[in-house]
Amino acid sequence: MNEPVIYVDADACPVKDEVIKVAERYGLVVTFVANGGLRVSRDPMIRNVIVSNKMDAADDWIAENAKANDVVITADIPLAARTVATGCHVVSPTGRPFDETSIGMAVAMRNLKQHLRETGEDRGFNASFTHRDRSTFLSALDTAVRRAKNAPPAAPQNP
Repeated sequence: MNEPVIYVDADACPVKDEVIKVAERYGLVVTFVANGGLRVSRDPMIRNVIVSNKMDAADDWIAENAKANDVVITADIPLAARTVATGCHVVSPTGRPFDETSIGMAVAMRNLKQHLRETGEDRGFNASFTHRDRSTFLSALDTAVRRAKNAPPAAPQNP
């Protein structure tokens, strides 16, 4: 059985160290994907992928490479929707899990907030990242990894 891989949308991700801790505990590979600025690691279980500065390049790379039962860490709702559709276990850096039952509402809220920002009704301030967010994330990531490791193997996909 193939072990799940943890993919991290690493641009501005505040929980990289926490991802590494959980991945080490379960013996999983972590792939950080970003436009740049990643720390070099000698750990063979940590991969860094640098993509172009093109809009959504990191998201596209993750969506093209993540497969069913992999774990994806992202705050990007469209990427979360794409990877949930693939069968990935998706968690935001604040610990919010995304799955088939929650992603529709998340996409709708994102679109509403974007509309409100565009019309000037909302200034788009994000809440500060808190110690509680970090703790919630660790718990949600641990749950997602356990689910990924215990899931039955994905059926082969037809090209």
